[in-house]
Amino acid sequence: MMRREEDYLEAIYMLTKEKSSARTTEIADYLNIKPASATEMLQKLSSKGLVNYKKYGRTTLTKKGYDIGKAVSESHYAIMELLKMLQIPEDIANKDACTMEHDLDPKTIEQIKKFVSFMKNCPKEMPLWMEHFKMYSEKGKFPQECEG
Repeated sequence: MMRREEDYLEAIYMLTKEKSSARTTEIADYLNIKPASATEMLQKLSSKGLVNYKKYGRTTLTKKGYDIGKAVSESHYAIMELLKMLQIPEDIANKDACTMEHDLDPKTIEQIKKFVSFMKNCPKEMPLWMEHFKMYSEKGKFPQECEG
């Protein structure tokens, strides 16, 4: 599957989390593209059985399209959270996650998801080494506790 197709499925997945369908203009706005481009891709995705699309109507995901959109969205979130843990600003983390979500091996993505989940849920307080890394990232030198 092409990156662009996955981006559309992820966008539709995100847009339809709160309502059951999305308009072509909403999809185009979400992806920052022209509605005509969105229409063309929606027709292609429809022919592949990934979306239910009708001209001038609302678009929904098929089961297969939903599964792909959800997986890409979850990968994006996990990668973005990992990058933020590495002290990368959120806007850059979001942009880089968009690139990385398509190219990483599924096993790598699974481990990133596990790591992010562990870091957010298991240690109720941020581990000391994460605090040390944050200080190192901000100041460019090791905290005193790490030297020696």
